[in-house]
Parts: sequence; C-alpha cells; structure tokens
Amino acid sequence: MTYQNPTPTVDIIIELVDRPHRPIVLIERRHPPYGWAIPGGFMDCGESAETAAKREALEETSLKVELIEQFYVYSDPNRDPRQHTISIVFLASTTGIPQAADDAKNLEIFESWRIPAKLCFDHDRILRDYWRYRHYGLRPSL
Repeated sequence: MTYQNPTPTVDIIIELVDRPHRPIVLIERRHPPYGWAIPGGFMDCGESAETAAKREALEETSLKVELIEQFYVYSDPNRDPRQHTISIVFLASTTGIPQAADDAKNLEIFESWRIPAKLCFDHDRILRDYWRYRHYGLRPSL
C-alpha cells in the first residue's frame, strides 16, 4: 500500500522590533504560485520545525530571527495549490534591513493597515489571525 501524506512546511511572521509599529516582512514569490507571501518553505528531512523556520527566514530575507512562539498549525488540504501541506507558523522578531534572496524575488515591510491584496496560499487567513492575536490577544480557534 502506498501512502500519500501531507508535506510539512513552516511560515515565519517576522516582526521588525526596531521600527515603529513593529511591521512585518513579506516576500514576493519568485516561483509559482506568484504573489506576496509570509516567508517560509518546506522542512528538510532530519530538520526540526524550529531549525527550518530560522533557515527559511535567513534564506529568503537575509535576517537572523529569534523565534518567539509557535503560533498555530494550518492544515486545510487546499491551502497550497501544488500539494497538501501542513504549515507550522512561528512568530519571530529581529532587527536590521531585510534583503530578498533565494525564492524571494522581492520583499517589503508592511504595517497592518497596508498588507497587499494578493497573498498566496492561505496567508490572508494566517495574517488575519495574527493581527487579531497581536491586537486583541485572541488566538485562532479550532
């Protein structure tokens, strides 16, 4: 019997704590699906979720981050048009000047009131949950 299991991924909401309003970093994807996204990617075999999150943040934004907490797990089978993935989302903080690298064609720094309309995957839902948590302390519900 052959099993087809979801693939684990990580997404990292990176807050720039040395700037007013603690804006976050979003990347513009170099590969399909195109659009803006939370930095992140696939976990490597033998790698913990925490290690993958730090690696992906550094690869895509050139920033070394401090992971603050594991925020939530998103597992809707339709969240990624390429395949069924499960995303472990982390909140992280850092300082400095991000630079797009690896799978990121571009990146920008965004405050809550100017998030781009075209977000990939289920990142609009993730960011809605994040802003609700950040502003009101309410976690996503099951």
